[in-house]
Amino acid sequence: MEIGRILTTEAAEILNVSPQFVRVAMQQEKLPIGTAVKMSSIWTYHISAKLLADYTGKDIEKEIQRIRANKRRSI
Repeated sequence: MEIGRILTTEAAEILNVSPQFVRVAMQQEKLPIGTAVKMSSIWTYHISAKLLADYTGKDIEKEIQRIRANKRRSI
């Protein structure tokens, strides 16, 4: 399965932290899971499944499937 783009909210759930923590830590280059780029006044994030897996030791594909399935159930 191709998981596509990983959202900061999804990374936060995998890391058991807040989405704000993920955004700020990426902006400060203290969370090595991808790249944060400021475009004008808005930050954009690219979270790498491989880097997130390396950092957490978790199967990111399974984690993302679980998170997205739970989100669909709650809608």
